[in-house]
Amino acid sequence: MKFKDYYKVLELEDNKVTIDEIKSAYRKQAKKYHPDVNVGSKLAEERIKDINEAYRILTITATKRKYDRKWNYNIGSKKKKKKQKTSGEVAGEFFNMFFGNSEIKEEIAQSKLPQIKGENIETELTISIEEGFYGADKKIALKDLEGKDKIITIKIPEGIQNGEKIRILGQGKEGKNGGKNGDLYLKINIEDGKKYKLQGTDLYTTLLITPWEAALGGKAKVNSIDDTKTQVFIPRGIQSGEIIEIPEKGYKTQKGERGKLIAQIKIVVPEKLSKEEVEIFKRLKEISKFNPRRI
Repeated sequence: MKFKDYYKVLELEDNKVTIDEIKSAYRKQAKKYHPDVNVGSKLAEERIKDINEAYRILTITATKRKYDRKWNYNIGSKKKKKKQKTSGEVAGEFFNMFFGNSEIKEEIAQSKLPQIKGENIETELTISIEEGFYGADKKIALKDLEGKDKIITIKIPEGIQNGEKIRILGQGKEGKNGGKNGDLYLKINIEDGKKYKLQGTDLYTTLLITPWEAALGGKAKVNSIDDTKTQVFIPRGIQSGEIIEIPEKGYKTQKGERGKLIAQIKIVVPEKLSKEEVEIFKRLKEISKFNPRRI
């Protein structure tokens, strides 16, 4: 077993340090090599194991005292004499140092516990229909190892679906015995806006028309979410509440497929009329036999 220089692991010059200085060095190194900032790094995974092991050995007075004797022999003396020891000698002394004293067996046994990954965390993130359609970068606040708020940026992919989850590695609860942190799962909630309402991949909007457009029919333009205007045909006698469907103009999937844009008709009566308009409506009232209350 190769002798490990735990002070070097914590980037300390030598063993002439206090427990508080060791803890401070540990926090600095744990933050530096934490999975949050080293996603997918095998080197960081191995380094964090050594950092945790160094912390367990050096913050216990009994194990630190015994370790320091071996450190002075293997490291301190080498700095002066450049003397090397065989791996077999170091392994035997290292084993006897930690397992030969019954008063610290329980503490050492705890350090040999299997690594346990931290629990995953699930939460929700609300976005607009436009953010889901075009994609967006959203900032959220999380707690770091020291309990302080940190801001991370979440990339929302184009065409994400309502209720879909985004996985963020290493942002869950802290692992035990050097285990990896859990992951964070964000459930996406897409909220309806003023212009559009979302159902699946279909978008619903409102098309305002005049009474004469409803009676005579005609053409009108409908605004779609991708900032284009589509001309639609209004049939004669259309009623408020009826719908006109426009294919391939709705919400989209991450594969680029589009749903329908569904325009619901709403007939709007002018609030103010000119004298000429008043006369026209009076004349229409006189000649028209239409009475909706008798239908």
